[in-house]
Amino acid sequence: MCLNKSASVIELAQVGEPCSGIPFVLRRTSPKRLLTSGLQRAYNARSIFEGNPTPVSSPAESLLTIRDYLRYATTCFASAPLYYGHGTDNPWDEAVQLVMRSLQLPLENNTVFLDARLTAEERTQLAERIRLRVEQRMPVAYLVGEAWFMGMPFKVDERVLVPRSPLSELLENGLQPWLGDRSVDRVLDLCTGSGCIGIAAATVFEDAEVVLSDLSSDALVVAQENIDRYELGERVTAVASDVFDQVTGCFDVILSNPPYVDAQDIAAMPEEYRHEPMLGLAAGDDGLDIAHRILAGAKAHLNPGGLLIVEVGNSWVALEDAYPELPFTWLEFESGGHGVFLLTREDLEQAGL
Repeated sequence: MCLNKSASVIELAQVGEPCSGIPFVLRRTSPKRLLTSGLQRAYNARSIFEGNPTPVSSPAESLLTIRDYLRYATTCFASAPLYYGHGTDNPWDEAVQLVMRSLQLPLENNTVFLDARLTAEERTQLAERIRLRVEQRMPVAYLVGEAWFMGMPFKVDERVLVPRSPLSELLENGLQPWLGDRSVDRVLDLCTGSGCIGIAAATVFEDAEVVLSDLSSDALVVAQENIDRYELGERVTAVASDVFDQVTGCFDVILSNPPYVDAQDIAAMPEEYRHEPMLGLAAGDDGLDIAHRILAGAKAHLNPGGLLIVEVGNSWVALEDAYPELPFTWLEFESGGHGVFLLTREDLEQAGL
């Protein structure tokens, strides 16, 4: 091969695995500039031809704009064995969620920001969060400290599950058609976690008192922060309770997304879910440890005509087998989701529960 001495020299630097936090960099530099920029650049050029690439310490050095980071994150996510189960289902949406919300920018109508240059601090933070998503499989919600439920942002961290219940669709429709014309004065969100279900219910039923209950004191701290965020302290309270143990009074609606993952699914679940508190996931061999207690105690806490709505996910088959006497109504969702049942107080009473 013949080299023209006046031609440009291409430096290609690659270190580590793709998306490990060290990018591929392609630079076209004239020989004259190599000679005048000092010994270090000359060494870099020689290293390329000798097979010793020059290291680049961080993508923050070469990625400058929001558009750059959206592209880089999408490539990293698409190249890694990630699981999408916390609000998105593809690398692009995951990248948009991470990048835009890390910068406190809107998820929609945001094209005006795409070519904005980022500060060094912002670039470093984004590069680190992308690395953690890929290398540690950490959910984006924990990286940005936020998840959305029923169109509302909620604070989340590793003390609570990432909200993803299909109950949001049910609440958006005001629990219709099952609620009918009955009024809702009291709502219980059992096993509340971040409080998202109960707080969303409070925005739908604007005159209702809402109680959020959870066994985890850590989860209740997060739930209280979300109550305060929406300034609902006059109507929404957080209570420490092991299922119904410390819950008092009766309710028109009991909503619950309790632990319901069975032992087989726990063993097989993706790494992303292992960042979540096991207390909010595992429920025995068949996933029904908490569901049994909810069914046993719900009647005593429901007003006449009251609704019990509980998500049990993949454990719905085992639940039906365990209670052949109960007329479960299994709800369907346009936006996806399954394993959510509805019963009335009268259903429970007739079944002898």
